[in-house]
Amino acid sequence: MSRLLVPQPIRVDAYAPFGDVLMASPRGEEGAVANLGLALRYDDVAELVNLRPAARLRTKIFRSRPVPCEERPVALLEKHPRSTQIFVPMNGSRYLAVVAQGGDRPDLDTLSAFVVGANQGISYRPGIWHHPMLALDQDTDFVALIHEDGTSDDCVELPREDGWPVLDLQAIARG
Repeated sequence: MSRLLVPQPIRVDAYAPFGDVLMASPRGEEGAVANLGLALRYDDVAELVNLRPAARLRTKIFRSRPVPCEERPVALLEKHPRSTQIFVPMNGSRYLAVVAQGGDRPDLDTLSAFVVGANQGISYRPGIWHHPMLALDQDTDFVALIHEDGTSDDCVELPREDGWPVLDLQAIARG
């Protein structure tokens, strides 16, 4: 029987080994006054890494359908070995980030699931294994930023294997 992986609310410190949480004041800073005093600016909230000089920054939109809050197998893990990938929701819906460290294979001992708020984006550091985006409440459009050059280093995918956990999305519904 597969173990259950219970998603936890995202926290900047807990997510740090995998990437950055994009939000106003992620480290508690006050922000700098900008735009004629009508805004606060928060700098360097995420690092965007490109390890291939020939790769160019691509902007994409992903529309994710919501998944039912039930047990759901971790079906696929992928990584982008040479680029950060950033996701920012466009229409205010919670979503799930499932991440793991590892080299050629994901380290299942580090596999974690985070419930990300509608007002937060996330990044995956280069080489971080992750499940495709899982919207929770409604169809959710995400802006995605990634450096790509058309080679196999753009994305490495690994389909589900024996022993991978099952996501307990019922725990989210139970709240």
